[in-house]
Amino acid sequence: MARKGKSATPPSGTTRPVWGRTKARWPRREREEAGRSSSRLGRIAREPLVHFILAGLALFGAFSLLDPDVDEGDFRIELTEGDLWQMAAAWLAQGRAAPTPEQLRRLADERVREEVLYREALALGLDERDTIVRRRLAQKMEFLAEEAAVVPEPTAAQLLAWYRDHPERFALPGRVTFRHAYFSPDRRGTGARADADRALARLARVAAREADPSAAADRFMFQSDYADRSAEDVASIFGRSFAQALFELVPGRWSGPIESGYGWHLVRVDDVTPARVPDFSVVQSEVRADWVSERRADARREIFAKLRARYEVVLPERPLFPEVASR
Repeated sequence: MARKGKSATPPSGTTRPVWGRTKARWPRREREEAGRSSSRLGRIAREPLVHFILAGLALFGAFSLLDPDVDEGDFRIELTEGDLWQMAAAWLAQGRAAPTPEQLRRLADERVREEVLYREALALGLDERDTIVRRRLAQKMEFLAEEAAVVPEPTAAQLLAWYRDHPERFALPGRVTFRHAYFSPDRRGTGARADADRALARLARVAAREADPSAAADRFMFQSDYADRSAEDVASIFGRSFAQALFELVPGRWSGPIESGYGWHLVRVDDVTPARVPDFSVVQSEVRADWVSERRADARREIFAKLRARYEVVLPERPLFPEVASR
């Protein structure tokens, strides 16, 4: 016990406060350390991850309060031998050797992890109002509807009738072999077409076998000769209007000019094979596949119509875009 009038001596190893008249004042080093600790806590509290964790804990707590009678089965995860075989089969399907016990254990751990996160996400309602989840579930319903659809085996008469009613589905596209001479608007400006017309007029005065406008034409970024191309092939390079005009040209002579997305072209068609429908005996398997696909589509539409009839759909009375709705 200290004597009256004497200051108390702090125990050895302790920090000695500096006493004032009314309150204690700690040395500067202690105050700075306390400030740094407070600053670190403030930065941590402002981290988005901390906010997310706290929000998740709050949601989990609210869920527990609102639904205290949770079935204990909801917290039981059981993997059967069938599950393990399925995981092993998926492992082998990737061209790997049979999984070792340790690898199989890791696969099981990953399945458990996925199941835990899945159940917790459902508990927090994370599946609600999620566009991707909605589309995936709708797609699975379509798969179920397709599996439930029973399509009988078509008769030969049904397939023949289908073939005759839909010949365009089995038609082979026309094909063309051609060459072209290109006249570039980038080099010739607005005179590109006129230059092509003059080149074509000069070709008319030359024998067909000797006619060659390439000397008067410009260099094209792709090929000058194309063999055995379909209309779709040609359209993918020169455009649909060019492909359509190409199949209307008379083979064996230079024609044009025809415009593409690149400029103007003089074209010589060397060979053309019109579109045709093969005999039924040649495409019978394709006819059957098309018939079955159409029947399945009809079954899906019928199942959806029955499901749709169970619901009342309410739409706004006033359209959002009146000028479009009136068309």
